[in-house]
Amino acid sequence: MFQQFERRIGRLRQGGAALLLRDGLIGLEKESLRVEREGSISQKPHPRALGSALTNPYITTDYSEALLEFTTPPDRDVAATLGFLRESHQFVYQHLDDELLWATSMPCVVKGEASIPIARYGRSNRGRMKTVYRRGLGYRYGRVMQVIAGVHFNYSVPEGFWPVYQELLGDRRPLRAFIDEQYMGMVRNLQRFGWLIPYLFGASPAVCKSFLCGRGASSLRPFNETTYYEPYATSLRMGDIGYQNSKEEGVGIKANYDSLAGYIASLRCAIETPSEQWAEIGILVDGEWRQLNANLLQIENEYYSTVRPKQPPNGMEKPVVALGSRGIRYVELRSLDVNAYDPLGVCEPQLRFIEAFMIFCLLNESPVIACEERGFIDRNLLEVAHRGREPGLMLHSVHGKQRLRDWASRLLDAIEPVCDLLDVGNPDGVHLATLMVQRAKVEDPDKTPSARMLEEMRREGEGFYAFARRMSCLHKQHFDSHPLCPTRRAFHEEVARRSLREQQRIEADDELPFAEFLQRYFDERLSGRA
Repeated sequence: MFQQFERRIGRLRQGGAALLLRDGLIGLEKESLRVEREGSISQKPHPRALGSALTNPYITTDYSEALLEFTTPPDRDVAATLGFLRESHQFVYQHLDDELLWATSMPCVVKGEASIPIARYGRSNRGRMKTVYRRGLGYRYGRVMQVIAGVHFNYSVPEGFWPVYQELLGDRRPLRAFIDEQYMGMVRNLQRFGWLIPYLFGASPAVCKSFLCGRGASSLRPFNETTYYEPYATSLRMGDIGYQNSKEEGVGIKANYDSLAGYIASLRCAIETPSEQWAEIGILVDGEWRQLNANLLQIENEYYSTVRPKQPPNGMEKPVVALGSRGIRYVELRSLDVNAYDPLGVCEPQLRFIEAFMIFCLLNESPVIACEERGFIDRNLLEVAHRGREPGLMLHSVHGKQRLRDWASRLLDAIEPVCDLLDVGNPDGVHLATLMVQRAKVEDPDKTPSARMLEEMRREGEGFYAFARRMSCLHKQHFDSHPLCPTRRAFHEEVARRSLREQQRIEADDELPFAEFLQRYFDERLSGRA
């Protein structure tokens, strides 16, 4: 099944070029809800001591004012990446007073849609646009779905690897075209094999009943008086109770992953095509902007997917323009649940494995995804999210039905040479060690995080809320007992002050009425630092 991958990595090894892959850049985006002591979503504004949510590059907010997002700078060293994430958590906890950072992806003690404050970014046009976009998401899909937290893993192939790899493959196109094609191949394989991530790392097999806000529980079963669950679920966050564009009848979106040009064209179509359903919401109603527009997608970020090709935009540059102008810089894997067992929500063995997994997806053969396979990919992800630990579970592929356990074992066998490569010069063998841990989970589903959570809940006689709150309190104790050192605290304080000054500059420079600002943005007439 993976013969081409084996040939490619063998040739890379022979020429010594494989060692270049050890210099890939890794970054994280980790979301955490700020909650009151009892677990309800905080109603307090984003702490000013953390800086501006609009311009702080490391600590910002996602959908809600209470949904913190931690971003790490790209780094070649996984340990350094986690070290920076740890510093950010320490800094935040020094300014949270009596609040907690919720330890799981799924929120609890949800007191209806109105209990979820939409993020605010100041009075600038840029800040208003971010808030209006989020208000539109709330009208379209509901606010509750938007406060599910996750971890995004960003990976960039070493620049020095590309010309060597292109020469090995005998490709004669311009280098950027080659890079874009290879990244899109990685994206397709991450979709094909992406069900492996929720199986191995899924940590949301249960939800607080309040999360459904009185709606029916569909296939979920009662665990106790406060909790719904599924016996073999791995990641309900990635299941059909999570946020998906495809759930909305008549407004389902599917991007084209055949090529970067196809991907850009499909997103452009979605952000420029009017939707009768979204038009019923209205845009500017009684002086309030309800959404940015009434198109299938307000902006590209509204498109939900487990993986995205990315190019950082310059200023107010649209993401599709950035991709079209400069190609793909990195790939974002978005299917990782918050790890309730680690104070950071993610741990080093997870990151080591995902790094190897992404390199495998780069080097493996990656034909375009036909309509039938697209159906298989979507179905497999849902099946694993809801039933991943079910004995004998069968998944679908172009090669026919395959038992999850067998397919996962073959994938881990194929990934082993990548782990071996990444461990060259490292006597600890950290990549091979984490591969052994993942193999154990395939052999015994009870070793997965989702199974451990349910077993612990049963053993402790607690529902999901009680488990999540207990872990959140333990994590707070951890950070309270490990405060940030003065030097690094000073660094984060200066970043926060600088971000507040930058927000003030942006607000002072605004001259356009908001409606004209939006028109120029969608007409692609905004750029730079605006």
